[in-house]
Amino acid sequence: MFTRYLFKRLFIVSLNLQIIKNMNTSTASTTKWALDASHSEIHFKVRHLMISTVTGTIGTFEGSAEGLEGNFEDAKVQFSADMASITTGDANRDGHLNSADFFDIANHPKMTFESTGFEKLDENEYKMIGLLNIRGIANEVALHVTNNGIAKDPWGNIKAGFSIDGKINRKDWDLNWNAALETGGFLLNDEVRILCEVQLNQAG
Repeated sequence: MFTRYLFKRLFIVSLNLQIIKNMNTSTASTTKWALDASHSEIHFKVRHLMISTVTGTIGTFEGSAEGLEGNFEDAKVQFSADMASITTGDANRDGHLNSADFFDIANHPKMTFESTGFEKLDENEYKMIGLLNIRGIANEVALHVTNNGIAKDPWGNIKAGFSIDGKINRKDWDLNWNAALETGGFLLNDEVRILCEVQLNQAG
């Protein structure tokens, strides 16, 4: 009876050790990435006067991603940007964007995004779902993501590249300011296009 008990205890200990080993292996395969701001671009575009497009650029931002090695479907993405760093090529227009009519940066200096899920659409093509917070208002958005691949730079750093685009309605974040045109229509379109080229550094 003692021998049977001893074998039973040894089996349980062995099983527990295998579970711990599997957990450690799973943890070890998790890869973390940091946004490389010097090799990334964040832009948005809005129709102006119904005949042309104005482009805005975010200059100061940071972000990270975490997921399984080689599998960005399970990644967790976080991003934040300084709203005061937005430029459109016109100082007066930038000042208006900073005001309470638009981003109200005195009270809401940051824009944030946090992913809540990924859906694979095709090879290297994904739909990323997440919460975009502007002016203290968080709404769910869907962005199209193209995985452009992974490469090693001349200094041995592992890089991952992505193209991201999508469309949102600015009124969902109470960005309601507009002006009527004499010929009909409005000065600004409600639809905002998001265009990003993103490079990540493997952090661990």
